Amino acid sequence: MTKNTPYPHMLAPLHLKSFALKNRIIMGAMHTRLEQMPDGSARLAAFYAERARGGVGLIITGGHAPNEAGQLEPNGPILSDVSQLEDHEIVTKAVHKAGGRIALQILHAGRYGATLDIVAPCALRAPISPLTPRALETDEVEQTIKHFANCALLAQKAGYDGVEIMGSEGYLINQFTALRTNKRKDAWGGSTDNRQRFPVEIVKAIRAATGENFALIYRLSALELVPDGATGEEVITLAKKIEQAGADIISTGIGWHEARIPTIAYMVPRGAWSFAARRIKQAVSIPVVGANRLNTPETVEELLADESCDLAYLARPLLADPDFVNKAALHQRDEINVCIACNQACLDFIFKGRAATCLVNPRAGFEDELQIVPTKNPKRIAVIGGGAAGMAAASIAGARGHHVTLYETGDRLGGQLLLARNVPGKQEFDELLRYFNKQLAKGNVDVKTGVAVDAAWLQKQGFDELIIATGVTPRRIEIEGIEHSSLVPYPQILSGEKQAGERVAIIGAGGIGFDVADFLSSTTEDNEKPIDSFFKEWGVDTGLQSAGGLRTGSPTASPRHITLLQRTPGKAGRSLGFTTGWALMRGLKQRGVQILTGVEYKKIDNEGLHITLNGKKMTLPVDTLIICAGQQSVTTLHEDLQALGLSPHIIGGAAKASELDALRAISQGYRLALKL
Repeated sequence: MTKNTPYPHMLAPLHLKSFALKNRIIMGAMHTRLEQMPDGSARLAAFYAERARGGVGLIITGGHAPNEAGQLEPNGPILSDVSQLEDHEIVTKAVHKAGGRIALQILHAGRYGATLDIVAPCALRAPISPLTPRALETDEVEQTIKHFANCALLAQKAGYDGVEIMGSEGYLINQFTALRTNKRKDAWGGSTDNRQRFPVEIVKAIRAATGENFALIYRLSALELVPDGATGEEVITLAKKIEQAGADIISTGIGWHEARIPTIAYMVPRGAWSFAARRIKQAVSIPVVGANRLNTPETVEELLADESCDLAYLARPLLADPDFVNKAALHQRDEINVCIACNQACLDFIFKGRAATCLVNPRAGFEDELQIVPTKNPKRIAVIGGGAAGMAAASIAGARGHHVTLYETGDRLGGQLLLARNVPGKQEFDELLRYFNKQLAKGNVDVKTGVAVDAAWLQKQGFDELIIATGVTPRRIEIEGIEHSSLVPYPQILSGEKQAGERVAIIGAGGIGFDVADFLSSTTEDNEKPIDSFFKEWGVDTGLQSAGGLRTGSPTASPRHITLLQRTPGKAGRSLGFTTGWALMRGLKQRGVQILTGVEYKKIDNEGLHITLNGKKMTLPVDTLIICAGQQSVTTLHEDLQALGLSPHIIGGAAKASELDALRAISQGYRLALKL
C-alpha cells in the first residue's frame, strides 16, 4: 500500500487463519432468487464471478437452508445433501477462477418461512406472516444443530472458502436468543445462557465438522429494534461466546424483518448503524463487520478509520456496481454507480417472487444476457430527452461506439430525477446524475442542453436512429376552479420554484403525492435528516440500554397542516414500494400528515377545496393545493416523426406514463441501446 493509495483502510488486506482477504469489502448475503431459476447455477456463477473480478475481498451467498423445515419458501435454496453439490461447484469454481473467495450463508428461516411445516422455538406467529410455526421438540433442536454442521461440511466439499451462520434479522437462531420469541421451559429457553446456547452449539458443531482452516463467520444481531429483543449487554455476552466457540469473524445485522424502524431504506442516513458494530468490536478480538447503508468508499473508509469495524458488508452497492472496489482503487470514484437505497428492483422484486436486479444497473442478474459489446456498425443516433431513459440509452450507445447526440430542452440533464433528488433521503439521486454525466462523457456523447428540436429538423439531419425519451407532464384533472391561484403544480414545489403555504391539500396519493407530502412535512432546511434526528424520530436507543435498542420516538411535527387525498376508497399507499412504503407512511403519520381516501373532488374557490367524504360534504380551508394525480406521456414529437414516415424508438415516460418510474426508464434505455 503506497502513500497515494485511495481509501487505505478499505483497501488494506486482512489475514485470517485459513487465507487472506485482499481488502476489507465483503459482498453481503442477499436473496437473488437466481438459485430457483432453470439456469440458476450458471446465472449465479456469472453474477458472483463479475463481482469477484470487480475486486471484492469476499462474497457471501444468499441464505441456504440446512434442512427442509428451514427453507424460506417452497423450493427455496437449500444445501442438505451431496446430490446438490454439483450446482454449487459451478458457482465456487467460477468465483475462484475470477480470483475471488466465496462463503455460503446458512439460514434457517424459522417462523419467517413460507412453507407448510415451519418451525420455531415456540408456536408464536410473526406479525409479518400469516403462518403459525410448530415449536421444535428438544430432540429436534439438537438435530437442527447437526443439520447446520452438515450444511457447512457440504459447503466445504463444494469448494466454498467458508460459511456465514445467519444469527440475525429475526430468523431461527435469533428467535432462540430473544425473549420475544423464546418462551421455552427446557434447556434451550429461559435464562440468557440457555437462550444463547443454540447459536453457540451451532458454531462449535460447525468448527468441529470443518476444521480450523475453514472460515466461519457468525452474523450477530447487533441491534434488534423489536420489543423484548436483546439488550446491549446480552449482545456483547453472545459476541464473546461466539468468539470463544470458534468463529473467525462476527458480521453485524441490524433489526428484525418485523421491526417498525427502517434500517436500509433511503431515509436511513449513510453509516447510521456504525455505533452498534463499534460496541461489539470493542468487546471481542476477532474482526467485526459493519453493515447497512454503507454505499460509498468514503463512508466505508470513515468507519474503518475510526475503528467502528474491521470490514464492511456491502450487498446492494455491489448490485449497483460490481466494479466498486476496483474503481475506488484506481482513483475512479466518479465512475462508481452508487446504490440509491430505493429497494425497487432488489428487495421489492424478491418479495414479489421475481429475481433481483437493480434500478441503477439493469445488468445485475443478467450478466450473461446483457453484454456491452462494441458495435461493428457505428450509427449516428439522436436521443431526444435527457431524463433517466434518455441518459441510459445515450450512455450505453456511446459506450458501444455509436455517434450519439443527446438533446435536452432544459438547462441540465436529469428530467424527473431533478425533482426526485429533493425529496428527503433521495439525495442519493445526485449520485446517479453524477454517474450518468460521467458515462456520457466517456462515451463521447454530444450533449446539447437548452435545445428544442422538432420533427422536420430531425428529418433533415439524416440520423440513422431516433430515440424519443421526452418524458411526462403532470396530468390535469377536471374540477371546477382548476385555474384558482391556490393551485401549484408539483414540479414547482419540488424544484423550490414556489413555496407552499401553511395549510396544504395534495390531490393524489400515489408515489409522487407521498413524496410531496414528505418534502413539505420535513423540518430541516435542506431536507436532510442528520443521524441524531433520525434516531430521535424513530426511537432508537443508541446507548443500547433498553431491550431491542428501542426508546419512545420523538418525531418533529410538520411545519404545515397537510392533507393527502385519494379518490379511490380503501388503504392508501398501495403503489408504494413494499419494503420502503410502510416506513414512508409511518413517518408521515408521526409528523401529523392526514390521509383521506374515498374522496370526491367538487370545486376549488377562495374557501378552499370542496370535497365529499363518505357521503358528507366538507371544505378543506387550504391556501395551497397541489395536484399529483398521475402523468401524461409527452408524445408529440414521436407522433410528428411518424407522420413524416420515420420509425423512431420511444422509451421511458414517453412510452408509458406511470409515476416517476426510473426503474423502467433506465432498463428500457439500457436494453434498447444494446440492440442498436
